[in-house]
Amino acid sequence: MKLSPNRQQGLTLISTLLLLGLIGFFVLLGVKVIPVYLDHSKVANALSALEKSGNIVEGQTEFEIRNNLAKRFNLNYVYDVTQDDIKITKYGSYLKVAIQYEVVKKLVGNLSVLAEFNDVIEVGQK
Repeated sequence: MKLSPNRQQGLTLISTLLLLGLIGFFVLLGVKVIPVYLDHSKVANALSALEKSGNIVEGQTEFEIRNNLAKRFNLNYVYDVTQDDIKITKYGSYLKVAIQYEVVKKLVGNLSVLAEFNDVIEVGQK
């Protein structure tokens, strides 16, 4: 009995299940990871808005800068950045604000995704 290639059609049940499992994994990965990057864009926007404000170097203390960032993060519902993640260096007319943080999201069981971010702005002359 000889089978012609014209009679062979479609996927087997196992192939279909494996394909659906692979698609499901990548959908789950996207659902968990995309919000992390959206929050990071909010952090980057807060830093750039802080950089564009005119009186940041001379007019504000370290506490005021931290308070300004905390208000922006609270307004945009960013909860991954803590005060310990913000490093502020100020010398006269030079200001450097660095935010370095990481986010861990559980996927399934003991499988997790780690995203590390490091954003820096520098204003003024050293």
